[in-house]
Amino acid sequence: MADILLNVDVRERTGTGGARQTRREGMIPGIIYGGKLGNVAISLKENQVRKALSTGDFIAQTVTIEHKGEKQLVLTRDVQYHPVTDVPMHVDLYRVDADQMIEVEVPVRFINEEESLGLKRGGVLNIVRHQLALLCPAGNIPDAIEIDLTGYDIGDSAHISSVSLPEGVTSAITDRDFTIVTVVGSRAAISEADEEAEAEAAAEALAEAGEGEEGEDSEGGEE
Repeated sequence: MADILLNVDVRERTGTGGARQTRREGMIPGIIYGGKLGNVAISLKENQVRKALSTGDFIAQTVTIEHKGEKQLVLTRDVQYHPVTDVPMHVDLYRVDADQMIEVEVPVRFINEEESLGLKRGGVLNIVRHQLALLCPAGNIPDAIEIDLTGYDIGDSAHISSVSLPEGVTSAITDRDFTIVTVVGSRAAISEADEEAEAEAAAEALAEAGEGEEGEDSEGGEE
């Protein structure tokens, strides 16, 4: 994860008028939430925000802000863009401590695909989750979670229980051992499996509807 430092100034004027004035001055308005200090309206340098966005490590990641020599770790919660020009218009930040546990979305990275037996045989990856919801210390958010595909054959799957997470990091989903990726025979096989699942679901729905009608008929007979 890139080390991002943003210089901020406190905005005295808030609201729509204050935000417009900030943008006219070449700055981007924002708000810092959370913590004992309450909400604080800020302005950020546009070039620094653009540079931070270009790293790919700005959204839903922790960055450091500095104001008059004092630094604070924050989490980027949201960036609003102009609907036409795509220029960043507003930034929402949330105060955190380095050891504070926070929930974040971390991308999944697959490695050693060339060592997968199934892929060598013409199979393909059926990626169920491109990101994982994880609980991490705010000061130690992983760039990505790697899944080693060495030896994976057609029909093999990777579940969250088989993934090695960094120390102190756990899955935010704890009620099931969800699937992240499977190796399947071909794209045609995926489509066929989907069609079979849809047909099975439709058959179950018809069966349930039939049972419901039988139940209504029997009740009517009793009356």
